[in-house]
Amino acid sequence: MKKTLFFVMLVLFCFNVNAQDENGQTAKNSWMIEVNTGFGGFENVGSTGFGLATSDGVTIWSVGAEGGYFVMDDLAIKVGLGYADFDGDSIFSYKFGGKYYVIGAIPVQVDITGSTIDELSEDPLWLGLQGGYAIFLSDNISLEPGIRYNVSLNEDYTDEGIFEIRIGFVLFF
Repeated sequence: MKKTLFFVMLVLFCFNVNAQDENGQTAKNSWMIEVNTGFGGFENVGSTGFGLATSDGVTIWSVGAEGGYFVMDDLAIKVGLGYADFDGDSIFSYKFGGKYYVIGAIPVQVDITGSTIDELSEDPLWLGLQGGYAIFLSDNISLEPGIRYNVSLNEDYTDEGIFEIRIGFVLFF
């Protein structure tokens, strides 16, 4: 049973990689728009995705998106913007980085993410490291589950890294 399951997964993986390569979603001069959801504690502070969390009567929600341009096959330069509301305080977030699709189906991303938060003397800044797998649902849509780790770049705000589980939805054109 394990061998059969492994074989089926291998065939699906190869089919997915081949289908993606033939369609050229990540080809040079292509564009992408990405929306993420995050699960972890960071999904709303510094987020350029969608999130909603409530704890002890305090609610935080966020909206945002990212866009990218493929400067070469499989490598996109990305930017993102987001807005969050943390119990009445506004949080504006930004992101800049690069995303590379290893063998056309394994997205790896490195970026700088920052936020501007009302009433704080120092705004948070993170180095983000992200990896996952692109499941191409059609010629121009992928579902990208993955993991992300954010390393804090300023100790006055926080010196702790933040781990997330993410699900991304990407449009290619």
